[in-house]
Amino acid sequence: MRGLDLRIEPGERVLLLGESGAGKSTFLHALAGVVGDDEGESEGSLLVDGEHPAATRGRTGLLIQDPDSQVILERVGDDVAFGCENLGVPRDEIWRRVRESLDAVGLDVALDRNTSALSGGQKQRLALAGVLAMRPGLIVLDEPTANLDPAGVTEVRDAVIRVAESTGATIVVVEHRVSVWSDSVDRVVVLAAGGGVIADGSPSAVLLRQGEQLAARGVWIPQFPPPRPLRAERGPQQSLLTASQLSVGRGKRAVTALRDFTVPSSHALAITGANGSGKSTLALTLGGLLSPVAGAVLATPALAAGVGEHPIRWKSRELLTRIGTVFQDPEHQLLTSTVRAELEVGPRALKLSTIEVDARVDELLTRLRLDRLAEANPFTLSGGEKRRLSVATALATRPQVLVLDEPTFGQDSRTWSELLALLARLVDDGSSVIAVSHDLEFVDALADSTVTLT
Repeated sequence: MRGLDLRIEPGERVLLLGESGAGKSTFLHALAGVVGDDEGESEGSLLVDGEHPAATRGRTGLLIQDPDSQVILERVGDDVAFGCENLGVPRDEIWRRVRESLDAVGLDVALDRNTSALSGGQKQRLALAGVLAMRPGLIVLDEPTANLDPAGVTEVRDAVIRVAESTGATIVVVEHRVSVWSDSVDRVVVLAAGGGVIADGSPSAVLLRQGEQLAARGVWIPQFPPPRPLRAERGPQQSLLTASQLSVGRGKRAVTALRDFTVPSSHALAITGANGSGKSTLALTLGGLLSPVAGAVLATPALAAGVGEHPIRWKSRELLTRIGTVFQDPEHQLLTSTVRAELEVGPRALKLSTIEVDARVDELLTRLRLDRLAEANPFTLSGGEKRRLSVATALATRPQVLVLDEPTFGQDSRTWSELLALLARLVDDGSSVIAVSHDLEFVDALADSTVTLT
């Protein structure tokens, strides 16, 4: 991000938009004083309350894109209290704020609950509770509702607004889905991918007058929804995976019991349900990465191709062309120092020729708008770019079954549409897609069937 001229008044509520990779997250980190100078590069000036952002860190509350990176302590109550303790808030006041903040974001768990036992959506609520408990004068939120179920989206947004109303805090929020915040903010600012601002004004002025132009740049405008792919006619389907009397869980965590179901070829299965219901655990179990607590996940001969019917027993190389998995947190599967090298890992493990490796990598770089980033370090990408890269790494080995956890996280409308089209084409060509998602538009556009966890 460069060339930005912007003034935000005290108490304003600003929705910051822009296509994937435009620098939205970088700007929020700069406001919070955690980028620039010793961290990264900067030019020009940025002031918060008339001071360098590093001097106002205690007065700025930042919620980052990856909630895992913001969880610090082992117990829920201690984690929410951490920021307040660093600000020297009196002990009795800290614990009153802890309980109020957890109630506000709808995280109904015991204060001594282990933070590692929370789902991704619950960790997102936890991180937000820690921010709100600090009572910051500036609240900066990066995709605060991305991993939340539909009810949680409204709950969390309303909690932020209530805190701002009671404290007079300024809000700057990044969210790709305009409709979530458009009625709750005073101002919409749209960053240009090449630098600077392309729109700035009231929600009605920006979204109504420039809606079509912004939609063409990838901004989610409700009146201009992104295109959906046309689905091809499918031939006879064969069973690839079956779940039989399946129960899933991790260690001592609660077990989710499921009805029997089958995943056929040329089929898209969506896994939906509330935060904490076990969706990610089910996805990892179907992907052959977690053992079932009870029952079994079985591969048919059409998928197993001679390596046995239990995916949990397959070696990593045997999984590569059979079941590919995309984790909820893309950073958990980044291994190398460049985007291109990341995409080469799977094909090279299959001992493909250099010509074939290059062909697969080049196609994926282009299809997922990562070609300009081919030599970049994966950890320097935006959240949406990391998500597309993680999907691409799984696609590079062309598995028959692709398991994805929140595949549309962090995507602008253009990359969302392109990712959807790519997955639809895989299904049309005979592969199966299993997707955990809170994105109801994505589920409606792609899924042939749905398993809903409670």
